[in-house]
Amino acid sequence: MMNKRHVIAAMIAGKVAKVALVALCIGMPFRAHADAPVITEECTKDVSLFYEAAKNKLYADAVEPWLRVYEQCPNANKAIYSQGPNIIEWQISQAKTEEEKQVLKNRLMEVYDKRIEYFGNDPKYPVAYILGEKGLDYCKFFTEDALQLPAYGWLKESVTGMGTRSKLSVIWQFAQLTNRLYKADPEKYAEQYIADYQQIADLLNALSAPNVKNAAAAKTYKENIDNAFALSGAADCGKLDELYAQTVQTNLGDLETLNKVMTLYKKVKCIESDVYFAAAEAAHKLQPTAESAAGCAAMSAKKNNIADAVAYYDQAFELSDNDEDKANYLYNNAAYCYQQKQYATARQYARRSLEINPNQGRCYMLIGLMYAASKPYDDEVLNKTVFWVACDKFNKAKQVDPAVADEANRMISQYSKYFPTTEEMFFNAGAGLVKGQPFTVGGWIGETTICR
Repeated sequence: MMNKRHVIAAMIAGKVAKVALVALCIGMPFRAHADAPVITEECTKDVSLFYEAAKNKLYADAVEPWLRVYEQCPNANKAIYSQGPNIIEWQISQAKTEEEKQVLKNRLMEVYDKRIEYFGNDPKYPVAYILGEKGLDYCKFFTEDALQLPAYGWLKESVTGMGTRSKLSVIWQFAQLTNRLYKADPEKYAEQYIADYQQIADLLNALSAPNVKNAAAAKTYKENIDNAFALSGAADCGKLDELYAQTVQTNLGDLETLNKVMTLYKKVKCIESDVYFAAAEAAHKLQPTAESAAGCAAMSAKKNNIADAVAYYDQAFELSDNDEDKANYLYNNAAYCYQQKQYATARQYARRSLEINPNQGRCYMLIGLMYAASKPYDDEVLNKTVFWVACDKFNKAKQVDPAVADEANRMISQYSKYFPTTEEMFFNAGAGLVKGQPFTVGGWIGETTICR
């Protein structure tokens, strides 16, 4: 019984009389210059031989006829270049030594150069397209080159030339390389990286439009590239404002775009930006979310409208399904109420935040500061008892959260100086100030501590 290879060989042998027709079907040659090699009958036959084999992934049979055509009549047919990289990739996978692999990798790059020379003005696959393919293969096979600068140049030229006709894989790889260059030398590549990002973002925005093929994939790529850009540190808040101010103004009715802008600004901690506020306000009018409510709260706080800020954070808390965010919203309200000296309300928010996350040293620190700032008695000595409960909270803060230990110790050192003296406690023993005994601090505080 004949195997697949034998079938293919027999089929080709029976087609010798039709090779010209086969060549026509798989791409007529383009003579890019007057001294292009003559296309012989042998070349045409070899085109059919390697094409049929490669098309059926019988690369071992395709190598020799392909190489003859490539070397003797590289202008014979576009199939030389559509199948050539597949054949060379197979050869690389079979190579036994690094030297052999290097020769094949260099030939692969040369294949793209010759394609540009002989078929570079193909309207469907122009030079820009070919450079994109060359860049992808360089990144795939020349991994020893850490920065891959040659590929960066080819991919940039490809994306610029092809525009919205660019393959997503080319855009993605271009984004990876420009990010890599920036990380390697931020000072040198920052401006270039921002410009590249804007170009990439614009392309992916266009490719994410409704009814565009692969729009969903383009959106995913865009989100990932946005995240990488946001986390790179290449653009400060002012630079982001330059990039997104117009985007927000032209998309005030587009909830998806507004939410993405808010998410981006939040990731780079630019939530006090006017552009962020504008996006949050517009999004909140369209459809209130925890994110938009939090944005409006930050905007209100910046304008010193604390009551509005607290109301918006209350909304954000109700709308959120994320415990970390909910704890943050409650803590923010605790801090705002503390600033307004609304201590009882501030403590209530702090305690609610601790119910969600008990390991927040910041909440205990805030409660301690409230206690230390309070004067629940008309008596000067009794008012010093607030420093006992304040230091209790500072100790609790460093117990649950080592990150605040230094600040907590500083506060303990500062406020323990104001504890009642031994003499003051002696003369106020009748009020309950007895060393080592429990004492409940009065007023709104209502906490029990130990006299010391």
